[in-house]
Amino acid sequence: MTISNERKLTIARAMAEAIQEEMQIDPSVFVMGEDIAALGGVYGNTRGLLEEFGAERIRDTPISETAFIGAAVGAAQDGMRPVVELMFVDFFGVCFDAIYNLMAKNTYFSGGNVKVPMVLMTSTGGGYSDAGQHSQCLYGTFAHLPGMKVVAPSNAYDAKGLMTAAMRDDSPVVYMYHKRLQGMGWLGTEAGATVHVPDESYTVEIGKANVVREGTDVTIVSLGLGVHQGLAAAATLAEQGVSAEVVDLVSLVPLDRDTIRASVAKTGRLIVVDEDYMSYGVSAEVIASVTEHDISVLKSAPTRIAYPDVPIPYARVMEQYCLPNAEKIVAAWDQMKVA
Repeated sequence: MTISNERKLTIARAMAEAIQEEMQIDPSVFVMGEDIAALGGVYGNTRGLLEEFGAERIRDTPISETAFIGAAVGAAQDGMRPVVELMFVDFFGVCFDAIYNLMAKNTYFSGGNVKVPMVLMTSTGGGYSDAGQHSQCLYGTFAHLPGMKVVAPSNAYDAKGLMTAAMRDDSPVVYMYHKRLQGMGWLGTEAGATVHVPDESYTVEIGKANVVREGTDVTIVSLGLGVHQGLAAAATLAEQGVSAEVVDLVSLVPLDRDTIRASVAKTGRLIVVDEDYMSYGVSAEVIASVTEHDISVLKSAPTRIAYPDVPIPYARVMEQYCLPNAEKIVAAWDQMKVA
C-alpha cells in the first residue's frame, strides 16, 4: 500500500524529531549525555538539536555516567523532564546505583510523592567486533528490575511514537535502540527499520505488542533487530509452505502477554528470538507467559534463540557464530517440525 505523502525516516532521525517536537512545546524537556550536542550523538539521534535549542537544553557532559545520570534524576524530581543518553548500554555498570537505586526506586521510596519523569536512552547490539564492553543488549537486566518501563523499537514509526510517549510519562523509561537499526551509514542498517513517519507529533502505547506478520503454523516473538530476523525467516519458511506469525514486543515493561498468548493459541508453536543472553532473560519470560497460562495450546515444546551465556568475543567469526539470525530461526522450526 502506498501512503499519501510518504516520508521515510531512519530511527535516528525519528528519535531526534520526537525530541525536537516535545522540546518545542514543553520547556521542561532537556537532553544530557556524551557527544550529544555539537556531534549530534554518536548514533545521530540528537542531530540538529543544539542549533535550535542551545547549550542550556542540549548539554554535553563529561565522561562520568554516574554524575550526569544522577543529575538527571535530581532534575526530574524537581519538575524537569530530562532525556539522558547512556552511549552504550554496557556502561550501566559504572552508574547502576544512579539508575536502579535512584531513578527506578525514588517514587517508591517517597510513597508516590516524588515522580521521576525521565528517559534513559541507550544503544544495544553487537556484530561489529566491539567485544564484551560495547556489544551487549541487556534487555533482561533492565526488564527484571521493578520501577522502570522498558521499550525497544524495531522501526522508525515506533521509535518516534515511543520517544514521545516516554518523554510524557511520569515514570522513568529506559529506551533501548539497536545500533544496526539506526540508519547510520558507518554501522550499516536494516532496510526494514526505515519506514513512513508522520510529520505531526503522536505517541505509541508503551506496553502494547504488534503482530507484524500474520501466520498460522508458528509464532516468532522478538524485539528490535530480532523482529527483522524473524520476518526474514518467515519469508524463507513461506517458500516451504510454512505460515509464520511474527510478533514485535515493542515494549518489555509492561509486557503484552495477551498478544503473545493469543498468537500462540492460534499457531500452537513458539520460537523466541533475543540478542540478549540465553539464561534468565526475555526469552524465558515470554515462554513462561505462555506455559504458565495454558500449556495445552502448545503442539510442541517452545524454542528460544538467544546469545550463549559467554562474554561477547572480539573475533568476528566467533561473534557472528553466537548472534541470532534468520538461518537459526529456520533451523529451529526444522527441529520443532521433527519433534
